[in-house]
Amino acid sequence: MNWRGWMVLAVLGLAACGGGKGGGAGMQMPPTPVNVAAVVERDVAEWDEYTGRIEAIDAVEIRPRVTGYLAGVHFAEGGSVAKGDLLFTIDDREYRAAEATARADVARADSRVQLAQQEAARADRLVKAKAISQGEAEARHAELKQAKADQLSAAARLDQASLNLSFTRVTAPIGGRAGAALIKPGNLVAPGESLLTTVVSIDPVHVVFQGDERAYLRYQAMARAGTRPSSREAQNPVRVGLANETGFPHEGHMDFLDNALDPATGTIRARAVLANAEGLFTPGLFARVQLLGSGQRAALLIHDQAVLTDQDRKFVYVVGAKSAAERRDVTLGAAVEGLRIVESGLKSGDRVVVNGMKKIFFPGAPLQPVDVPMDAPNTIVEAPAAAAKGKG
Repeated sequence: MNWRGWMVLAVLGLAACGGGKGGGAGMQMPPTPVNVAAVVERDVAEWDEYTGRIEAIDAVEIRPRVTGYLAGVHFAEGGSVAKGDLLFTIDDREYRAAEATARADVARADSRVQLAQQEAARADRLVKAKAISQGEAEARHAELKQAKADQLSAAARLDQASLNLSFTRVTAPIGGRAGAALIKPGNLVAPGESLLTTVVSIDPVHVVFQGDERAYLRYQAMARAGTRPSSREAQNPVRVGLANETGFPHEGHMDFLDNALDPATGTIRARAVLANAEGLFTPGLFARVQLLGSGQRAALLIHDQAVLTDQDRKFVYVVGAKSAAERRDVTLGAAVEGLRIVESGLKSGDRVVVNGMKKIFFPGAPLQPVDVPMDAPNTIVEAPAAAAKGKG
């Protein structure tokens, strides 16, 4: 029932009570005890709410770089690993033999170079003594160049063999949390084909969310006006809460805003960074996100409990002249720190009824106001009349 219905019932009840002797006095209703609170005046910044997901900053698929039979798994599945930790070993006997062969080839090439250098030097002396022709001396210098080229080739094959041997030890490229070992020892693995496990970084993490087109245009307008910087140019603050948490207890900042909106959804991808030293955030978790939506501005605030609804209109009762209830239609804004911004309908100094509104049957009803804090509307305070009676 709306306030008009309550008013009709109250008038009928008063008429029924005023039929006998002294009926005129019966028309005077006793004041209604209510809790009231002064409108809060405060500089506020609005926060826009979104839903998002936690993502790892770095995520790596661990795959082998050489072919061979998996020899061992050297990490705890699902556990933390540091960069460079040994994760898997591949049977390395073939690669050790290849490295030994390449090393022998390098030694052979070194000997050829040494011999070719001696032959070239001897040829230079014999040419000066005119014991051999110039052509023969040039041939020995050519052999020296070829020997040096073979030496470089052998050294390169040794480097490749050593590299392949090192690839039989698969280490973590980043620090983070490892997944399951997807291939067990004894199985043949091949480079680029076999996925061994995954590793994701855990501190810090990203929270990714989508902003709508209207919000994006509003942020752009504020950036041009200088009232709020763009998230492309500044680390605008964010607050995050998980599904099992109340409010938004975790703080972070923006670090990325996409370069285009998705025309299919009319949204733009945004991303923030959160510290995760305690490991609270796991990639894939749902997250509630608040993004700073405005610069600081003066605002009037009331508690949501004070707001009543009359069809499609919101209104509150304030203490008017002679402590009478006065209705005020209000336009409400965003929630800020447990209170609600009032865009219009109230002014500084108004005392708003925050508890006992349902006992006010019509505007103009006499009130017995008890002042309480706006952020604690249900505070129990002794009414002034009761207090005076107790003192007597």
